Amino acid sequence: MNKDSESNDHFCKNSKGNEVLLVSDSSTGEVMCSLCGEVIVENAADLGQEYSVQSGDDYMLKSRTGRKSTLAFNDMGLSTVIQQSDKDATGKNLSGEMKRTFYRLRMWDKNSKALPGHRNMQKAFTLLEGLKAKLSLTDAAVEQAAYIYRKTLAKKIGRGRSIPVVLSACVYASCRFTNTPRTIKDVANATNLRRTSIHRIYRMLVRDLDLTLETYNPVSFITRITTEVGASEKTKRDAIKFLIKAEELMITSGKNPVAMAATVVYLASIMNSEKVSQTKVSKAAAISSVTIRNLCKKLKDAKIASFADPKLKKVAED
Repeated sequence: MNKDSESNDHFCKNSKGNEVLLVSDSSTGEVMCSLCGEVIVENAADLGQEYSVQSGDDYMLKSRTGRKSTLAFNDMGLSTVIQQSDKDATGKNLSGEMKRTFYRLRMWDKNSKALPGHRNMQKAFTLLEGLKAKLSLTDAAVEQAAYIYRKTLAKKIGRGRSIPVVLSACVYASCRFTNTPRTIKDVANATNLRRTSIHRIYRMLVRDLDLTLETYNPVSFITRITTEVGASEKTKRDAIKFLIKAEELMITSGKNPVAMAATVVYLASIMNSEKVSQTKVSKAAAISSVTIRNLCKKLKDAKIASFADPKLKKVAED
């Protein structure tokens, strides 16, 4: 019970001309006079803040809204679902006839939601949910991929093409848009599809949807490569320093960002006397050893690293 002194048109017989103290009950939404007990307002609106969720049980008891809307569902997450348990509100089992009735209701409810234009999205977004787990994608990347896929359906770009291939191209475009370090080979391995097929559809999406996508920042791949080859934290920091110097001299322009990241990791590991071979780095970055050697020569010519060091002298000579 909260006491509020508010001005109103109520004239209490017991007030004797003094101000009336009103009492508001938040549980019933009533406002009453503290002297005579007359109820002045019924079902008052609660203008206070929303309930704060403290635990899972409190969420089930105090939640006023459902799940948030998202583009990664064919109905944007705004539909209702008939639960699968064959029990009534009291927890008792339903009769056989009622179970059959609810089975038909669930089937009709499911079929009515799968409109002809939404069946494609229903299958595609189911695959998208699996790709989110396989590639460890963020919610922002998933939302962007769903948005791009919806645009392909609106412009009928994906008509006559495989749903997994078009969706994979949308996921790769979303990773490029949100700067999520996932290569097209990573997407191809997660979907068991050919990289060339995904890349062909990706180029078509960029052209037809007029997408403006930035290139990856090579720094995003350094952490993944150093973790896979087992390099130290010092090697990681030195690799980032080499890469920053290369970016200042515009050496990274037009180069494969994964190859640049693998090259600086290889040079930094040699300077720190770590047993990391070119083959090991190339396998971790999924590029060839020849690419690393060629980039090492370019970094030598630009004097990014001190190749006068005996540890790097052999690399420069090779």
